[in-house]
Amino acid sequence: MNETSHDTQGESGRVLDTVVIGGGQAGLAIAYHLVQQHRDLVILDAHARIGDAWRLRWDSLRLFTPAKFDGLPGMPFPGDRLGFPSKDEQADYLEAYAQHFGLPVRTGVHVDRVRRDGERFVVESGVRRWEAENVVLATGGYQVPRVPEFAGRIGSSVLQLHSSDYRTPAQLRPGPVLVVGMGNSGAEIALDVSGSHDTTIAGTPTGELPLRHGRAAARFVLPAVRFAGLHVLTLGTPIGRRVLPKLAGRGAPLIRTKRADLDAAGVARVERLVDARDGSPVTAAGDVLDVANIIWCTGYRDDLTWVELPAFDDDGTMLQRRGVVDAVPGLYVIGREFMYAMASATLPGATRDAAHLARRMRARRAAPTNASTVAVDTSS
Repeated sequence: MNETSHDTQGESGRVLDTVVIGGGQAGLAIAYHLVQQHRDLVILDAHARIGDAWRLRWDSLRLFTPAKFDGLPGMPFPGDRLGFPSKDEQADYLEAYAQHFGLPVRTGVHVDRVRRDGERFVVESGVRRWEAENVVLATGGYQVPRVPEFAGRIGSSVLQLHSSDYRTPAQLRPGPVLVVGMGNSGAEIALDVSGSHDTTIAGTPTGELPLRHGRAAARFVLPAVRFAGLHVLTLGTPIGRRVLPKLAGRGAPLIRTKRADLDAAGVARVERLVDARDGSPVTAAGDVLDVANIIWCTGYRDDLTWVELPAFDDDGTMLQRRGVVDAVPGLYVIGREFMYAMASATLPGATRDAAHLARRMRARRAAPTNASTVAVDTSS
């Protein structure tokens, strides 16, 4: 079913029950439940293949969670349950999942606009359009690469890549590499390039999980971490409401590659970058760094400007309660970081949130005139 529609009416002019925008783990998980509810739906994904959001990341990437936690509803992840899948194994699993359940995916569809036309939603991609009673935004959050303003003042002799474009050290020029960002991506990429290049990492450490990542952790420790991320650190608990905003501001702690690992690999550490001077990056301590390559592991910014609906506050933040956008009946969101729990953007989080969202959608369909008064279910 992974096909690209070229019909100018999208789905032959018919009104669908639901359009799911995004065919990653969150989109597939919610689609699974909606198919069980016998809904007429389509999943639109911008990539050429399902799984490309994983497939196109750097070559050495492996998941932090063991395979036993990486499956979606109805289909366990194959292979070693305590192993940590590669990004390609995860990508292939998602593609196989969509095929196994015959999910109605349309790949190569970049959605340009979502709007209302009367009581229906209209989803547009170029000249193609789909009409639906419901729309689920499953594109994830913070998808636009973010780099600081002064990156534009770094000289052309320095090769600059965002982590989204980094695949392998073979991409880099000869000479020193500066990795900017001390989160998980920065630490793992710094370790990856340190075998072939003199490497420095810049940034403020985000903290570390006090465990050695591996099979023992997968068996004994990570299940507890998963439980906390799904059931304790949520917007439904007092501790979650206190902690989640702080986590969102600081970033996740280092999970697999720790500072000791970087030190052992000979990766130098410097303070965060604050400026560029004479074409070279400058740290907060005033040090000017002479490098041939910079990899920006500085995260992503949000961009939902294509959603032309009254679903946002004055700062552009989507107003939702556990995936339900109350101000726009029929609009839902899933797979965004810290949407409800610390784990909402992860595979286990997407699986749990999809089941909840499907229940809310079923309740609204059963009592459409009272949709706005359906009680918020904070159970897991």
